[in-house]
Amino acid sequence: MTPADFAASHRDLVWSRSEAEPVVYLRAALLSPRFHTVLDACRAFGLVFVRSEWQALQREDSLESRRAAPHVDRMLHNIETGLQHAAT
Repeated sequence: MTPADFAASHRDLVWSRSEAEPVVYLRAALLSPRFHTVLDACRAFGLVFVRSEWQALQREDSLESRRAAPHVDRMLHNIETGLQHAAT
């Protein structure tokens, strides 16, 4: 899955801006976290990039990022653990 595929598969995340760049869809997914959507984002963008975007959102310290933080942190931890198990 590519970033463009991710955006195309998750149009509902940024329904008002269909021409938005894929990273806008990623950021929206992180602020409204659902496990399968975040997992798709990691498949499309890579875990390292998703984590870096999440860190950038956390630095903005918005109400949305504070609300999503425990969920996204748990999801990214579980995805990373799953990838480590799959690699062994």
